[in-house]
Amino acid sequence: MPLFAFDDATCRALAEAHGTPCFAYSAAVAAEQFTALRDVLPRRVRLAYAVKANPHPALLRCFAGLGASFDCASIGELDRVEALGLPPGRTFFAGPGKRGPELSKALAMGVRVQAEGWEDLARLDALATGEVAVNLRVHPAFDLDEGNRIIGGTGPSAFGVDEEEVPALLARAASLRHVRIRGLHVFAASNQRDAAKLLAIHDAVLDLAKRLHQAHGLVFEQVDLGGGLGIPYAPEEAPLDLATFGQGLSDLLAAHPWFTGELILEPGRFLAGPCGLYLARVVRSKESRGTRFAILEGGINHLLRPLLTGQAFPVKAVGKGPGEGPTTLAGPLCTSLDRLGEVRLPALEAGDLLAFGQAGAYGLNEGMTHFLSHPVPPEIWVA
Repeated sequence: MPLFAFDDATCRALAEAHGTPCFAYSAAVAAEQFTALRDVLPRRVRLAYAVKANPHPALLRCFAGLGASFDCASIGELDRVEALGLPPGRTFFAGPGKRGPELSKALAMGVRVQAEGWEDLARLDALATGEVAVNLRVHPAFDLDEGNRIIGGTGPSAFGVDEEEVPALLARAASLRHVRIRGLHVFAASNQRDAAKLLAIHDAVLDLAKRLHQAHGLVFEQVDLGGGLGIPYAPEEAPLDLATFGQGLSDLLAAHPWFTGELILEPGRFLAGPCGLYLARVVRSKESRGTRFAILEGGINHLLRPLLTGQAFPVKAVGKGPGEGPTTLAGPLCTSLDRLGEVRLPALEAGDLLAFGQAGAYGLNEGMTHFLSHPVPPEIWVA
């Protein structure tokens, strides 16, 4: 998997045509990512693109045209997917704090709600006029991707229903007039590139579904395995082995003959990340007490992920050779938190163009765009 969606010549042309800083997305790379994943999956696995990764309308249209479903987590994301004109059944609605108007819109759109707890179930029941099938999000007791703080491990969580609390919730839900639990939702991994680890998590989710099926008679039309399919952010990181992952899901379905429904995957980063670049020029460079800095046109107002995860996006100096020494990339904001990572780059001067790869996911839409009121960079869609 290439770390950069465009070569140096295209990066220079985009910067000259649109100015910097800017984001640019490749339709061809986005389509390749979707097709490569879809081709290895069993037919009973549905791909629901996680809109939170990048809600660019052209990207949504690209994936919709390829047959994607969509995972939304706000009324704004529901609005964007509604504009695609999809038939009911191709949209899911997740999130720990759903409000009445959002649930009303989901019902009107025929969206499958991922219920986080009793409040979601009760509000839906009060709004619905006919039977409504929902998926119940469960926070499992088995080991999660413990090293990833985005997921949060098996400790206390704001997401879903703790596994040990499910029986009491099901007893309470028996009184609902319209809402029926017909699916399970578990989100237990983030940016995981090891197919074996992903498959082990998915196997544990299916085991949980089987226990709930046997103990409570739940009939699962869907088991939503969440997202977590990873991409590399450094040259030494191996990409996810898609062939192994696809075959592993086939084997899991064969090992759980009791389950005759469909599996849902919610990839966001995997589908969108590789299609995007962020382009920014160096404003000035300096040394401070032994540390080499490059101050850029944009920082965490455009790329917040390095601050959140401690991992930089892959970056190259366009038209220059490989990295020579460590450089701390700082943005223009008036805070020492405005850092895009320490990376190896050649000596940089004002005006040099940097390209950040894998920026098609959790780029501009995750940034602190309004902080200090810098102009919002344009997003360019390259067919």
